[in-house]
Amino acid sequence: MVVITGPTGSGKSRLALDLAELFPLEIISADSMQIYRGMDIGTDKPSPDERRRVPHHLIDIKDPDEEWSVREFQERSRRAIEGIHARGRYPMIVGGTGFYIRALLRGFPLDDAGPDPSFREEMRRVAREKGTHYLHSMLEQVDPETAERVHPNDEKRIIRALEYYKATGKPISLRLRVSPEKGMFDALLLALRWPREELRQRIEARVHRQFKRGFVQEVRNLLERGYSRDLPSMSGLGYREVTDFLYGLTTEEECKRLICRNTARFAKRQFTWFAREPDMIWIQCGAGRPWEDVVEEARRLIEDNLGWKM
Repeated sequence: MVVITGPTGSGKSRLALDLAELFPLEIISADSMQIYRGMDIGTDKPSPDERRRVPHHLIDIKDPDEEWSVREFQERSRRAIEGIHARGRYPMIVGGTGFYIRALLRGFPLDDAGPDPSFREEMRRVAREKGTHYLHSMLEQVDPETAERVHPNDEKRIIRALEYYKATGKPISLRLRVSPEKGMFDALLLALRWPREELRQRIEARVHRQFKRGFVQEVRNLLERGYSRDLPSMSGLGYREVTDFLYGLTTEEECKRLICRNTARFAKRQFTWFAREPDMIWIQCGAGRPWEDVVEEARRLIEDNLGWKM
């Protein structure tokens, strides 16, 4: 199979859809936010028309208040891959959640520290009283490597890392260094890279498009349906900032500025993560390079390395 990844705003979905014009493939989303129903604009979810043209998996499978885990991503992805192969088609993993991709490809175990509901609720209470940044400072004390990788507002992953440390006495970052299981999948890893300034401009343009498409109304609808701002889903990039705007804590322009800034910082962390991945092939975008050349390079790499047929 092929993995298309890279920082947010780099054009992963566009490339996957373009490749679907050339190969009989189906897309499996490796995006931790596109799983949620009703969260379409802020996640840049593929449109209904795009999903009719190319089958997509692991999109719109959970309500915003339902639990979701890396383990479930592993299990559902493997089932989807089996089904795609059974239909004589090719699976393509598309998304920027690097931990999901690594968990799927390397197959490291996720059952060494099961969920602890009472601990999670206690940590959520601390977050409500002292702020998510306080939890992040707790994580810095026991697992600085994970704290560097996880955004201070990402309450769900901060709590999971603290939960893992409580259960095992070890930082969760150690689990990422488990040796890959051989023969899990024959995967070609492709990542899109843009010049930093061009990527920043793409991120800003995307944020402005999201607001024009109704991002604020999307978040308002979620709040009116009873989804708490304290849910992990509502702490996602963009959703937390728009919620603060709706609560009168910022102006709309300040909200946009914060989303652009936080997204650019997130993209930088994504790049650092993917740069550490073995066997990653980087495809250069931007700097005057036509998009058609990017698609052609990806097509050639797929044919040369995996033998996919058009």
